[in-house]
Amino acid sequence: MSLIVSNLRKKYGDRVVVDSLSFEMPRPGVYALLGTNGAGKTTSIRMILGMLARDGGEVLWNGGELNVGECNVGYLAEERGLYPKYGLMDQLIYFAALRGVPKAEAKRRIARWAERLEVEEYLYPEKAAAQSSAGARRARVKKPRPKLADQLSKGNQQKIQFITALISDPELIILDEPLSGLDPVNTDLFKTIIREEIDAGKYLIMSSHQMATVEEFCTDITILDRSKAVLQGHLSEIKKSYGRVNLYLKTEREADEQIRQSGARLLSRKEYEYRLKVSGEEQANFLLGLLTRAGVPVICFDLREPSLHEIFVEKVGEVHEPA
Repeated sequence: MSLIVSNLRKKYGDRVVVDSLSFEMPRPGVYALLGTNGAGKTTSIRMILGMLARDGGEVLWNGGELNVGECNVGYLAEERGLYPKYGLMDQLIYFAALRGVPKAEAKRRIARWAERLEVEEYLYPEKAAAQSSAGARRARVKKPRPKLADQLSKGNQQKIQFITALISDPELIILDEPLSGLDPVNTDLFKTIIREEIDAGKYLIMSSHQMATVEEFCTDITILDRSKAVLQGHLSEIKKSYGRVNLYLKTEREADEQIRQSGARLLSRKEYEYRLKVSGEEQANFLLGLLTRAGVPVICFDLREPSLHEIFVEKVGEVHEPA
């Protein structure tokens, strides 16, 4: 199987919001769509899913036009899509039915995901009440009512929506800001599940402002800015093309004079920890020689490729520079 997005275009009046977006996923993995606010990420995702009409281009899944009514696709939207005044269990069964999952099988899958994502108390209130003696006494007096969506925190609503995205065991999963609103514990839980889906050979498209998360999961990226792709390719190759130009230096005493002599650019400093930008290994080694000859004890000298965050800021900043 493969996913091919070719020359997607979208306009609203005279304003182009997606300008000829193309990328391919020839094998399972994670592809990242990145960009500034309003760059066209969510619009692109909605066109891929057929939720929004395209002004041009095509989306092919396994050689044919992607049709979410026929293909097994899971979607976690950035804007939450639960009905606020309907029971959570009813909604999950309904969304499962839309994806062709029989009711009995849907209930089994919901139970498994509810336990995994720690939301059983919201989907099975009687079970939660019976787990305490006080709850059991209350249950005999008044049957606990299932929770409604608007009674849940943002993070727990996110968990319920994650279940809707995964309940059909989809082959293609699209996650738009999947970690938004989650605390560190639940962020790690989501990450573990995402890794399991990757290991299961799924195709994932991820959009996120959390560059460290993207770097953790994604092999290929597109950075969008003002409707256009300003950088595309394999993340490792992109980082390699920049070279090892980020230097983290930690010493036991001040190294300001040696840094100045080397010509390295100081990015930040905290006591005797320095983050520097160098032109390459030659300049870094020159600085190390200066430190050694000056007798400055070096605790850490780590020359690295730039992070995705730095690449993103640089590429988008180039586009936004005034003419």
